[in-house]
Amino acid sequence: MEAVIEKECSALGGLFHTVIGDMKSSCPIWEDFITKAGKLQSQLRATAVAVTIFLDAFQKVADLATNSRGGTRDIGSALTRMCMRHRSIEAKLKQFSMCFLEGLINPLQEQMEEWKRGVNTLDKDHAKEYKRARQEIKKKSSDTLKLQKKRGTHFCFCILIF
Repeated sequence: MEAVIEKECSALGGLFHTVIGDMKSSCPIWEDFITKAGKLQSQLRATAVAVTIFLDAFQKVADLATNSRGGTRDIGSALTRMCMRHRSIEAKLKQFSMCFLEGLINPLQEQMEEWKRGVNTLDKDHAKEYKRARQEIKKKSSDTLKLQKKRGTHFCFCILIF
């Protein structure tokens, strides 16, 4: 009976250690994801800055065409409209970059630290509880065997008397 209990305890303890091991081994993957997401966000921000600079220069060309004489005024106003449409794309790119940072990268970074602490705490608490439970099971099993032997001896003694 004690061997069966020991086997079940070992199986459950092994399962727990497998889960904790999986959690610990996935941590570098999440950190890599966060790093790569940060690099993407940085590139998006740099792209938005480059688009802003380009559109400023493009607007100067459009203004030059608009302020000139003749048929280029129509071209200048068309370029200005085109520039305005691209400004809305620029604004959406900046908004996406900020949402990416505030909605994904920052929360994941904050959660990673808490998650690491939680995994370590779970592992330590489990080790203490597992050790205590095994000791308790061994003691109860030992007490049960003693009682069975005592009863068996008492029972045999009673039979011998009769």
